[in-house]
Amino acid sequence: MNTIIERLQWRYATKKFDKHKPISNDKIDILKEAFNLTATSFGLQTLSLVIITNKDLKATLVPYSYNQNQVSEASHLLVICIQNNITDKDVNDYFDAIKSIRSTPETILEPFRKNLLKTMQNKSVEQQQQWSMNQAYIALGNLMTVCAMVGIDACPMEGFMPEKFDEILNLKDKGLKSVLLLPVGYRAEDDMFATLKKVRKSLDKTIIEIP
Repeated sequence: MNTIIERLQWRYATKKFDKHKPISNDKIDILKEAFNLTATSFGLQTLSLVIITNKDLKATLVPYSYNQNQVSEASHLLVICIQNNITDKDVNDYFDAIKSIRSTPETILEPFRKNLLKTMQNKSVEQQQQWSMNQAYIALGNLMTVCAMVGIDACPMEGFMPEKFDEILNLKDKGLKSVLLLPVGYRAEDDMFATLKKVRKSLDKTIIEIP
């Protein structure tokens, strides 16, 4: 348990990455699996993760990230995306996967399938996207924690121009839109923020225990 807290104390929103220190493929594979294992509402995964290593492409995206250099300096730029809309096929594919993987009879799945189909059909596109956005934040938090556990530095970002990212990365053609960024890599030795103490409220101000 102490190790977990120590790793969370170690992490911070990295302001300057060592651009000459790449993340190994083994560790990137861990982040891929962690993203895919992220909890989502109903288990319906309406998220995708775009992983960018191309230096020229990352540099192109910097102006559309409000000139935050972490986007280009990081070893990998992770772009969390949501689906533009959620279709009946998405829901049916999910329940078909349950039936295949768990051998769950359709008679058991049918009421849940119908309920989720109706739930998604009753949402507007904007409501579907907001619902998926909520899942994206869960994925971001999960990735940040996993990064800390395996010794990868990261910097969560909301400040960028999604429309330009979508255009440059051809996300619309994939039925996706970008919502969050997570540059990952290793902190530069001269990043002054790495040694600053964390500023947090005391536990008695954030935790409410009801016996």
